[in-house]
Amino acid sequence: MFAAAATVLVVCLLLYAYRSIIPPPPKICGSPNGPPVTLPRIKLKDGRHLSYRERGVARGKAKYKVILVHGFDSSKDIYLPLSQEVMEEMGVYVLTFDRAGYGESDPNPNKSVKSEAFDIQELVDQLQLGQKFYVIGVSIGTYCIWACLKYIPHRHILLTGATLVVPVINYWWPSFPPKLASEGFRMQLKRDQVKLSLAHHVPGLVYWWMTQKLFPYSAILQRHPILFNKRDVATVMEMSIVPNPDEHKIRQQGVHESLHRDLMVHFGTWDFDPMELKNPFPNDETSVYLWEGHEDKLVPFELQRYVAKKLPWIKYHEVPDGGHLMIHEKGLCEAIFMELVLREEPSI
Repeated sequence: MFAAAATVLVVCLLLYAYRSIIPPPPKICGSPNGPPVTLPRIKLKDGRHLSYRERGVARGKAKYKVILVHGFDSSKDIYLPLSQEVMEEMGVYVLTFDRAGYGESDPNPNKSVKSEAFDIQELVDQLQLGQKFYVIGVSIGTYCIWACLKYIPHRHILLTGATLVVPVINYWWPSFPPKLASEGFRMQLKRDQVKLSLAHHVPGLVYWWMTQKLFPYSAILQRHPILFNKRDVATVMEMSIVPNPDEHKIRQQGVHESLHRDLMVHFGTWDFDPMELKNPFPNDETSVYLWEGHEDKLVPFELQRYVAKKLPWIKYHEVPDGGHLMIHEKGLCEAIFMELVLREEPSI
C-alpha cells in the first residue's frame, strides 16, 4: 500500500515538474487553433512569416527609409511620437515589424542573434526598399542591430546608418572587465539576477522561472516602480492616454516564443563580442549612434560608457536625466531620427 502511494506521489511530482519546465506549443497565427492574420506579412526562405507595418511617407517616395526594431514585450505597433507631419517634413518612411514569435510573426525555435539579422535582410529584399536604408534598435531589440553590423557585411554599402537606443547589455560579453560586469549585474534586483543567470546558464529553466508563482520573477513584467525615473513615469502617463487596440496581440502566440526566447537569445552566449566589431563606415560616410539615459534603471550607464569607449567610432549620447523610455518621448524621438537621417547634431 505504502509503496503504491509513494509511486503515485513520485509520478505526480515528475508530471508536475515536466509541466512546469516544458512550455506549451505556440499558437501559430493563421493555424486552425491560432489567432487570425490581420496585417501584411512576408514569407521568409525558411517558411516562416514576418508581419510588418509602414508609417510616414510612402515607400516609393521617401527620401529616407528607416527600419525600427522593437524591444522586449513590444511589437510593430510600438508607440512612436512622430506625427505624420514631422515624418513628411523629414521625408522619412518608417518600417516596423514583429520580431519572431511576437504579434503576428511566426515563432522561430532556432532564433538566434544571427537569425534576427537575416530576417531584416529578407524584409529589405522582399519589400524592395532600394539602395539605402537605416536601422534603429530599441532596448533588447538592439541585438538585431549589432547582428546587422556583424553578419551582413555586404549590406554595409546599403546600410546607411544605425542607432542603438538604450541598448540592453549582456553581462557575459567577453570584453567587459569581470569586476565592472559583476558590479553592473549586482545593481539588478535579485529576481532579475536569477532570470538573467538562468537565461545564460540554464535556458531550459527560463519558462519555469517566468511562470512560477512562489517568487518575484521579473521586475519589468511585474512593473516594479524602481525601474522608472521621473521622465519615464511622465512618459508612461502620456502613453497611457494613446489607444493601442492591438496590445493584446504582442504575446498572443505564447509567452515562451516571444518574451522568454528573447531573454535566452540576448543573454545567451553570442558568436561574437560587439566590442570587437570594426567600424562598418571607415570613410565616415555615415555613423552609428548610441543613446543612453544616465538614470536608466535597466541598463547601467557605466557599462554603456565602457562599450562606447571600446568602440570610438560610435557617437555616444548620454541624456543626463534620461531613463529607459526615451524613444517614446517626442523631443528625443525626433532628435534620434533627425540625427540618423539628416545628421543634425542633437541638443541634449
